Amino acid sequence: MSATRLLGGDGPVVVLLHGLAGHAGEWTQTAGWLSERYRVLALDARGHGVAERAPRDVSREAHVADVVDAIERLEVGRVIVVGQSLGGHTAMLVAARRPDLVQGLVMVEASPAGGNTEVADELGRALRRWPVPFPSSTAALEFFGGPSQTAEAWVDGLEERDGGWWPRFDVDVMVQTLREAVTRSYWDEWDRIRCPTLVVRAGAGTIPAADAEAMVARLPQARLVEIEGAAHDVHLDRPMEWREALTEFLRSEGL
Repeated sequence: MSATRLLGGDGPVVVLLHGLAGHAGEWTQTAGWLSERYRVLALDARGHGVAERAPRDVSREAHVADVVDAIERLEVGRVIVVGQSLGGHTAMLVAARRPDLVQGLVMVEASPAGGNTEVADELGRALRRWPVPFPSSTAALEFFGGPSQTAEAWVDGLEERDGGWWPRFDVDVMVQTLREAVTRSYWDEWDRIRCPTLVVRAGAGTIPAADAEAMVARLPQARLVEIEGAAHDVHLDRPMEWREALTEFLRSEGL
């Protein structure tokens, strides 16, 4: 199961979904300014953060069900769902399968296109190269390329135990979670989305320009914002441009 964190505010509800190997806390800065107008919630996806560390089921269906359950428990009607990377993929599927719950969708560095499952194995090899346990949070910050907001978010995702700093996830769970997401394409689900949609692509991210262009071409109510020079973690790497893109979308759509 996932874990829900209330990050403050009052008004229409915005649900924030982090990417693979991330955690709800990485949305803290975003929630700070969103909560001026919205009630903001962020989820630790299953296998991440303070959620269940080793869930049996990491399928797309399970992740979608967690978000649907969190929204339904709020009893507030339709919400705005914002997701980055794997969280964006989950947000897309929630919007496609439960349009009664979603009034606005924001996909950040995420695509309906499938991929080669070898990318999951590559991720596993990369995560296993982390020199864990880190001897200190300072050492972890240096490893992640800090000081920066992105590096600090990665450090915040660690936990101190047994004399060192460890990830709050199991690598095998991350690999299987990603494999589940890339085994096929989800263009049919994308074509079923009916709510206003924002696609955010990072200029130095992982989503091909052709994918982003196809997304907005196939969905009349979708718009594309490209943030030049931004890395995959756009909301952390380019926080001002990210804020401008999201607030303009919400304002223009009356959300």
